[in-house]
Amino acid sequence: MKLLEDKILNEGIVLGQDILKVDGFINHQIDVSFMEELGKDMAEYFQGQGITKVFTIESSGIAPAVFTAKYLNVPMVILKKQASKNLKTQVWQTEVVSYTKDLSYELTLAKEYISDTDHILIVDDFLANGEAATGAVRLIRKAHATIAGVGVLIEKSFQPGREKLESQGISVYAQAQIRDFENGKVRF
Repeated sequence: MKLLEDKILNEGIVLGQDILKVDGFINHQIDVSFMEELGKDMAEYFQGQGITKVFTIESSGIAPAVFTAKYLNVPMVILKKQASKNLKTQVWQTEVVSYTKDLSYELTLAKEYISDTDHILIVDDFLANGEAATGAVRLIRKAHATIAGVGVLIEKSFQPGREKLESQGISVYAQAQIRDFENGKVRF
């Protein structure tokens, strides 16, 4: 998606060989009009697939997931990274290892927000190693729901995330695919 690629080239900051900092418009400060356009595009891509809910993992995936859900006219559910004292219900949980934060956490979903009749779209900001998305897939499958696909804003195609998901039969839509970083520059 050219709109996103242009924003990355103009405002993204490459750190090292595998980190892209986009906190000025995606995951710290959010350009709301821009994010709405991304959500609209994501919804258009997955339109007509019988999606009943959009899931995301807190916190950077929330903004694109909200707008995707808005345009699909379905609820959006946030998978929690931390146990909450307010979640007094039955929950599904799975362990996920975060590449960027170098730690593991329990991804948690309250059972009341998923059923075996749901057909779920997972939306997130990045796809790199695929650990977060794979964790979300495990939770959805534990509940016997089905997965429409995974939609991400930015895919680091030089990392194995897409391959992990596609090997499980899950379709992936990335609005921007980064081939690599060369001399501090993004190459699509």
